[in-house]
Amino acid sequence: MCSFKMAAEDLPSQFDVVILGTGLTESVIAAACSRVGQSVLHLDRRNYYAGNWASFTFNGLLSWIEEYKNQQEVQIAESEQVWRSLIDEGEDVMPLSSVDSSISNLEVFCYASEEEEKDETKTPLTSCQPVNAETESEETKGGSTEAQDTFTGDDATESNAESQNEEHQEQRTSEIAEPSQSQEEKEPQPISSPADPPVEVEKKITYQKLLKEGRRFNIDLVSKLMYSRGALVDLLIKSNVSRYAEFKNISRILTCRNGKVEQVPCSRADVFASKQLTVVEKRMLMKFLTFCLDFEQHPEEFQDYSEKPFSEFLKNKKLTENLQDFVLHSIAMVTQQTLTEEGLKATQHFLRCLGRYGNTPFLFPLYGLGEIPQCFCRMCAVFGGIYCLRHSVQCLVVDKGSNKVKAVIDTRGQKISCSHFVVEDSYIRDEQRQSTAYRQISRAVLITDRSVLPSESDQQISLVTIPPLGSSAPAVRMVELCSSSMTCMPGTYLVHLNCSSSGTAQEDLAPVVSQLFDVPAIPGEEPSGGFEERSKPAVLWVMYFNMRDTSAQDISSYSLPSNVHVCTGPDSSLGSDYSIKLAESVFHHLLPDEDFCPPAPNPEDIIYDGDGPQAEGSGFDESNNTEEDKSQAEEEKSPSTESSEPAEMDSVTQETPLDTSPPSEE
Repeated sequence: MCSFKMAAEDLPSQFDVVILGTGLTESVIAAACSRVGQSVLHLDRRNYYAGNWASFTFNGLLSWIEEYKNQQEVQIAESEQVWRSLIDEGEDVMPLSSVDSSISNLEVFCYASEEEEKDETKTPLTSCQPVNAETESEETKGGSTEAQDTFTGDDATESNAESQNEEHQEQRTSEIAEPSQSQEEKEPQPISSPADPPVEVEKKITYQKLLKEGRRFNIDLVSKLMYSRGALVDLLIKSNVSRYAEFKNISRILTCRNGKVEQVPCSRADVFASKQLTVVEKRMLMKFLTFCLDFEQHPEEFQDYSEKPFSEFLKNKKLTENLQDFVLHSIAMVTQQTLTEEGLKATQHFLRCLGRYGNTPFLFPLYGLGEIPQCFCRMCAVFGGIYCLRHSVQCLVVDKGSNKVKAVIDTRGQKISCSHFVVEDSYIRDEQRQSTAYRQISRAVLITDRSVLPSESDQQISLVTIPPLGSSAPAVRMVELCSSSMTCMPGTYLVHLNCSSSGTAQEDLAPVVSQLFDVPAIPGEEPSGGFEERSKPAVLWVMYFNMRDTSAQDISSYSLPSNVHVCTGPDSSLGSDYSIKLAESVFHHLLPDEDFCPPAPNPEDIIYDGDGPQAEGSGFDESNNTEEDKSQAEEEKSPSTESSEPAEMDSVTQETPLDTSPPSEE
């Protein structure tokens, strides 16, 4: 995407800020700078937006996996002659890394049947098989090239962007109203359950089916939720960026205790309706949660435990073991070693987020978390930011006298002057770091055939907390997404598992997967028992990988010029507060006297003078967007509070399908 199309060699030679990487932190900084009038050039060496915050279709994810497995260090020796010819006296060169090493230990296992997808209509099977083979070929090709359908400086085409927008719009309009029912007339629902042999055939989901329906998936590399009173939601509301996206409530919080999945009572209504707690336990829990809401007013209650673990404080409060587990792992979501005051603050934050948009504290963006960085990229483009994907910076030009970056040299050999340079951590070379000891996040992504806790509604979005399975094992956080979140095809669930690494992702998470899911011993083997007989959901496909967590690094961790600002990648926490606070800190370092992300005006409120104004930038479909925003303004007057509908953010919500021309798909 570019806010206007141009050939890469025609890029302006000077910008206020050059930003490398399109992750959440970098995208927020880009939007904030552009909003206050700074000229911004936003680049990414990848062919998709959001970096390690990205979302992929299933086919796109398979292509991403292949790219990482085949990734080779790019040779830069030949280009050094270009650098030298552009360097003046009194200048020095600082090269950047040309390869991303933030992902490691990537393993993929497919347990869905590899056989040809059986025809679900009355057409003879023999006539369907060639079509399936062709479909697989086309879909696989589409998955590997669909990220190229985005505006990327000099090599994007209008037809690619239009076709992508039409596909995405068609998908949204056909699914968003009633995703669980809109497809029933077109294809059988694997979740529906009459137990006769033909229905069993229809329920079977093959690998061919996953490929064929690959565009229905939006699979995040990062697993996070949005606290309803967290920094990200507050920023979305303040900046008016929330109108670019839609959100859904997390409908329930679950925990796994003694091998059994059960619901966590966290609100007053949940506590008194719970059948898992005795009357005495209900009173004890309500009394403790009431204390946590204003614990600062009663320091005498916890000051003796200020240097002791939160778990000891819970025992001192005479909470039962049952309640201690609920509070420690599912409400505060802290470890056994977390200090008491930190645990109390986490519990308080959880409780204060309850009830703002639903009966849990959390929201999830429809179409995946990768939508959020793209929303901020869109805001930056609206105010004149220039975007180029597959376009990077080879080196920084440093003034020897001031030790500040004065320009960058891009991968096309153009020297671009800038006052500030913001860069994602993965572009920094090891020799430019004070330490190369990193924490790691273990991740697993699963596609399953049903929920870990079936209920009357099959459209539940669940947060599942899993206490450590052993003394040295980490606590695991799991998010289970249904098809109405627009992240998976009907009849399947998309499951994200996340924990701090103690080994490889497979070593950390495979025991949890085996405990909660039916994993065949041999890939492609039928799960034991039929659909109804099985007590656990079947795993159809799983991916394990480790992601580098550099959130513990600060500016002193790098040997860089003073006007280079490094943005670390995703951290291991459930929310995004760290990334938003980092973005705000960097912005105020760049522009200390400016407001951080002030509200953007609604398009209908903008009064243009002269000829050639741009309301949405020429990367966007202006005509459609104007109509959508007008209808949105009317719909904002009728708030919805049901958890089955997209959640509203105060007065700035989005109820209509998005126009997602530029950053939309991956």
